[in-house]
Amino acid sequence: MGHGGDVIQELTTDHHEVEELFAKIQRAPLGDPRRKEYADQVTIELVRHSVAEEAYLYPAVRKHVPGGDAMADRELEDHSAAERTMKELEGCAADDPRFETLMSRLMAEIRAHVADEETNLFPQLRAHCTNETLGELGDKVRTAKRLAPTRPHPAAPNTPPANKLLAPGVGLVDRLRAMMSGRGKES
Repeated sequence: MGHGGDVIQELTTDHHEVEELFAKIQRAPLGDPRRKEYADQVTIELVRHSVAEEAYLYPAVRKHVPGGDAMADRELEDHSAAERTMKELEGCAADDPRFETLMSRLMAEIRAHVADEETNLFPQLRAHCTNETLGELGDKVRTAKRLAPTRPHPAAPNTPPANKLLAPGVGLVDRLRAMMSGRGKES
């Protein structure tokens, strides 16, 4: 979280990190408690990433990319579906029969979303924004990720201005809960 570079570099690095966590989940034996620890870490990273995209990336796509409204709307739908899956997954232990189904669904949702962003949205954004704009967006995304919630909140708003106003407070509560429970700490 917080890698540097322009918005596309920042978010692409996030994508790679999530894929690495998916690989750890897939390598761990079924029912192994580490699978849940990795799933919690994936959720934390995806929620932070999504909040930052919703606050800054998608508004920029709407503003700068022809047909950007439809692109942003599609990405927001992807986020909503993944967030619902993460919320269901949050209540499952690694040996819960639903864990495998939900984890497989989340991986498929995220991989499809990442492929769409990296092959369609990011190239369009790069073609229609200056390097300076992309760099400024990268800084804003990094700041948003630091303050973002770390748990899925499917009922929370996902468009400005409400998401920008609520996310820091919800993020603080989530981080306090994580500190008390130890959630998100890799063994």
